[in-house]
Amino acid sequence: MAAQRAVDEAKVEAFMQKALGDISGMMTVGQCHLGDRLGLFKDLAANGPAGSQELADRLDLDERYVREWLRGLTAAGYLEEPQPGRFVLPAEHAPALADESGPMFLGGIYQMMPAALTPYERLIEAFRSGGGVRQSDYPDLLWDGMSRFTGSWFESVMVDDWLSTFPHVVERLERGIDVADVGCGAGRALIVLARRFPRSRFTGFDILPVQVERARANAERAGVADRVGFETADAVRGLPGRYDLVTTFDVVHDAAEPKRLLAALRAAVKDDGDYLMLEVNCEDRPEDNVGPVASVLYGFSMFYCMTTSLADGGAALGTCGMPEAVVRSLCAEAGFGEVARSTADDPFNVLYDIKP
Repeated sequence: MAAQRAVDEAKVEAFMQKALGDISGMMTVGQCHLGDRLGLFKDLAANGPAGSQELADRLDLDERYVREWLRGLTAAGYLEEPQPGRFVLPAEHAPALADESGPMFLGGIYQMMPAALTPYERLIEAFRSGGGVRQSDYPDLLWDGMSRFTGSWFESVMVDDWLSTFPHVVERLERGIDVADVGCGAGRALIVLARRFPRSRFTGFDILPVQVERARANAERAGVADRVGFETADAVRGLPGRYDLVTTFDVVHDAAEPKRLLAALRAAVKDDGDYLMLEVNCEDRPEDNVGPVASVLYGFSMFYCMTTSLADGGAALGTCGMPEAVVRSLCAEAGFGEVARSTADDPFNVLYDIKP
């Protein structure tokens, strides 16, 4: 028998503390989703401190549930109780929990988490027999949460932070060009671009009809439907034209066939045009992807990105599967030329300007 290794009891205790902290975090995420979905955070941010009955009355909710929610998130450090029975959302916590238009807002992630776990048993089956979870296995709650999560980036940092590092692209958009966004989802990115660059024309493509319908409705509400159209299409099979600018926002690492997709995008970009690829900010060496952000990214990969690709027999690159070295290699293989990395500092994403 192999000799037993001495156990460091201090390390055992330290890991138990970490594990309990992670379980606490999971419970906190669930309560944050309740607070976001029921408007509790936004009410506290807008109307100030409240007791459980007052907050329940303001939102027409059951007091007993509200009281438990307030106590739970106070225990977690998300809320404060400066006076017994009265609870406050600290101003410093509001950007993450209540300010939907800001770049720090996390409500979309809180919404995505329970939705991503919905086909949990199907994922267990995939572990045992292969395959994956299909996109159609997820509830609409996931797509709405995804739109809210990425939409806050598009609204607050896409143009002034990301695009500004490629001034020639901004200049062309200002003059007026034809733009295609592949994997457009709910259309949030194109709607922002259409508002900022009224002389340009935009078409979004997505493989999911439900997303295309959502994008069309969003464009109508935003008043830009005259310059922004959306179509259901599998871009791997090619786009119905050529464009001055083609974009993908966190799409390629999800693709079942990333090489074929990039080849199709290369064919769709005019010879003097640009391809803008937003991808996850991760390290070239997998062993260097550690820490809280990497943990979140690998979690989303497990519960959505990787498994949906495997459901179609795909490459399953996963959320951290497109570091800069892979981006450059795949783009060269697809026939692209120069790849320039944006200098914008973002913990989650990197924007690349890629020339034909």
